[in-house]
This record gives sequence, C-alpha cells and structure tokens, in this order.
Amino acid sequence: MDFVSEPPIADKIREMKQRVRWQEPPIVERGIDQTCLVLDDGIADNPEFSFMVVGDTGFGSHKQHDPQRQLAELMLTHSDNSRFVLHMGDVVYQVGSSEYYPQNFIKPYREFLVGGEHPNRIAYDQMTFKLPFLPIPGNHDYYDLPLIYGLMAQVTWPLRHLFKSKLDLNVGWHGSDKGKAYAKAFLDYLTKLNLPGELERHLDNHYTAKTNTGRCLRYEPGRFTRLPNRYYTFRSGGIDFFALDSNTFNSPSPIPNTSEGEAFRHLLETRLSKLEQEKLQIMEMSANLNPDNPEEAEQLDDLNAKMEQIEEITLDIEKQLESDENTVIDFEQLDWLRQKLIDSWHTEEVRGRVIYLHHPPYVTEATKWQQAQTRAVRRRLRQVLDAVSEGIGSLSQGRPLVELILTGHAHCLEYLHTVDTGHADSHIPWIICGGSGHSLRRQRQEGSEIRESIGFTDSNSSRLVAQSKLYVGRHGHGSKKRRPYSFLRVDVQEGCPPKFVIRPFIAERYKRQWSSSHIEPFVL
Repeated sequence: MDFVSEPPIADKIREMKQRVRWQEPPIVERGIDQTCLVLDDGIADNPEFSFMVVGDTGFGSHKQHDPQRQLAELMLTHSDNSRFVLHMGDVVYQVGSSEYYPQNFIKPYREFLVGGEHPNRIAYDQMTFKLPFLPIPGNHDYYDLPLIYGLMAQVTWPLRHLFKSKLDLNVGWHGSDKGKAYAKAFLDYLTKLNLPGELERHLDNHYTAKTNTGRCLRYEPGRFTRLPNRYYTFRSGGIDFFALDSNTFNSPSPIPNTSEGEAFRHLLETRLSKLEQEKLQIMEMSANLNPDNPEEAEQLDDLNAKMEQIEEITLDIEKQLESDENTVIDFEQLDWLRQKLIDSWHTEEVRGRVIYLHHPPYVTEATKWQQAQTRAVRRRLRQVLDAVSEGIGSLSQGRPLVELILTGHAHCLEYLHTVDTGHADSHIPWIICGGSGHSLRRQRQEGSEIRESIGFTDSNSSRLVAQSKLYVGRHGHGSKKRRPYSFLRVDVQEGCPPKFVIRPFIAERYKRQWSSSHIEPFVL
C-alpha cells in the first residue's frame, strides 16, 4: 500500500491557477503580469550581492536532533549582505500538510520571520519574512494521502500507531490538498478575497511595481512577502532569476507498444512487486526496535530513510506505467520560460541568468540519477533551451544561455557540469542543494560521470553528458556514519558575464554530536 499519492498534473495546474485567480478581469484590466515580482527591500540594486540557497528542508523524523535549526543558525551567522533566500522545494515532509509548518518551518526559521520571537503565534498562512524567502514547490509540497489511509488515520488505525512511533513517516492526518498548504503559505492567495471591491483594492495596494511587461507584485520584506504564482521571475543586480514548478513537466514519456517496450513494462512491474515486499520487511524489522534506545534509534532512522526511498522509487515507476499520449504537460509554463529567456537576452541591462527548479536534470544521488522524472525534466529543459538558442541566434556569442541552474530533490549537495550534450544545455554549471534538513542520501556506486543510453533498457551505446565535481551526502556506516547537512551562500560579482562565488556551509552530525564547517569556495 502506498503511503502517499500525487495528484495528476492537470489538477495541479488547475488548482494553482484558481488560487491566484489567474488572468481574471480585474487583473487583466490593470495590465498585471502574474509571473513577475520586484524586490522592494530598500537596498540599492548593486551588481555585487549575495543570496543563500536551501532545499528539501522538512525536518522529517529526527526525534533527537533538528538539522534545520542547525543550518538556520549557520545561515544567520553567514548571511552578510545576503539579499534573499532561494528555497528549492519540499518545505515539509512527508506530505505538504499545513499541520507540519509550525514545527518544520516556522520554528526553525523563526529569526527570518516577523514576530519570530513568538513562533507559536505565527499562523502558517500569515507568514511575513524579514529576509525574502523565494521558494518553488517540490513534489512533497503536492503530495496527498490515499483516501483509505486518511480514513484509517482518523479512527486511530493500529498500524498507524506503529508507523508513527516506529518509522515516523510524517504523513500526518491529511495531505497537501493538491498543493493548497504551500499556496496558502507562500503565494498571494487571491481566492480568499471575496468581498465586493476587495480584490481590486488588494491589486491596487500590492501590484504597483512597473516592469517592461506591465504592472507586477511588489515584494516588501517585513510588510508583504507573497509570491505572484507557482513559477515567476525577478531581477537583482542585473541578474534575471527564473523560478520554475517542475512538478508539472516531469511526466515520463509513454512506454511504446513494441516488444522492447513490453519487456520494459514487465521489468517495472516486477520491480514494483519487489519494492512492496521490501516495505513489509522494513515494517517487520522496525516493530522490534525501540526508538528510545540510541543505537536502535539509529537503525530506525536508516529504515525510515529506506522506506522513503522506496516510496519515491514506487511513485516514479507508477508514473512510467501510467503515462500515455494523453498525459498533460505544462507547455504553458515551458513556453513562458522560453519567451522570458529570449526577452532577457534582448534586454541590455541584463548581464546573467539563473534558473532554479526542484527536480535535477543531472544528478548522481543513488535514488534519483536514473529516475524517469529526472530524464523527463532534462528533456523538457533541453527543448526550451534549444528553442531559446534558435531564437536569439548569435546574440549569446558562445556564452552558455544560463550562468547557473539550481535544483533540489536529491538529498545532497552536488556540483555538476555538462559537457557537449549536443543541445543548448551544454557547458552549464548545475548545483543541487537538497541536503538542508531531511534524510541525506548516498552517491551512486556507478561513479561521477553521467552517460546517456539509447532506448528504455541498458545499452552499450552511450555518451558522456555531465560530470560530478563535488558530492556531499550521507557516507560511512554504523558508528562511522556521517550526515553533513548543507546550504549555500552565493556571492555574485560585477562584470558581464558575472562570476558566482559558491560558498557551501556544512552542519554535520557524527556520533550524535554536531559540528559546523565549510567547503572551500569555488568560482563559476
């Protein structure tokens, strides 16, 4: 039985549009661009600035320690001149339920919030940030509970008590409601404005910034810190930032009706059956462990991480088996990104571009590198960048179309670089910052080179497309197991093209003790 479920892409798109009242008459009449914001933080728009990056925070099942809090304190120490924080998604786990925001987000990041000296008084849908937090949704921010599990939970199902006290899967009593909790926490949730003239007054108060695409939302730290949409763009120091919702274009390609396709389908179904057996084995093992015993608590932590990995792999396989020619892809967002990037290249004052999204197109983390969703996002992003390359012609003068692409989803810190892929995503640095609080993952055993194969099954025909330069994740075993949680500070330097100084900071748990460190900065 699956512990979580994911709504169809069409439902995600429809529900999120309704929540921001996408393109309703009062918005269109005012010429408002609902995919753009302006940072009005009272700081001069200097070409040299810094920002921080976190991802896959969520707190999770840590009963004896709080990785998020450790990192938040490090962030406060090293936030000099940081203008904002980018969050790579998966704000809370296991499902993006509103009930987890107080403990898993508000309390750890309380110094970043207005009224944070009394975090218990802050409602998750009333947060106002002192330092801009600019997230994008992760897959867990959209996750829900299967109906039968939710019903059983309400009547205190005995197995739920087992999961809660032993595995602690963090599923709560209800799910995200198709991303509703995330939307109410971070987006400008316009559907709540129902009184006569209330929407119009709100638009006239908060959508007063001017850009070349019309009016847009004015993000004011300490006063009004809402996002206009689930995907959006903003500019800082001559750098255009593009925030994407990859949850709506990560659907795998349909399995072809060929002999090769049928063999692949059978392989996936066999894997699903084995994964279900592994779930049962993990539950049996956890039933005999005592979470109050430190040694056994470590074993439970490992079992919990394994169970979560199985759930992720199961959902990925199910996506492949269910995908067909009628599967919805968010081409509206992809077309928006294509046009915005082309416009950015034709804007004289723009000197660089950064994209951030949840799912990494390139990764060597053990559970994500060969997922169908990873390949799907890679393919969709390539299509966009290829179209941008064609659209701007020689304007880039040999420069990569994007200076940096940031992602999460994989529970690690990883820096990769694409080689000549045969597409416009060549020679781009990619950084995964998904190790900021939840259970960390190991690097795959296959090595640091990413090669692409042809077809649905393993093939001897492949070529190198990317190389991993740095990997920070769970490593070691038993008493020597290390958990290095991480965040980034990125220092942007002046010049065109700009230079990015990447400064990784680490809060490591080893032998039940915390220590902090940093990795030597590197320049992109």
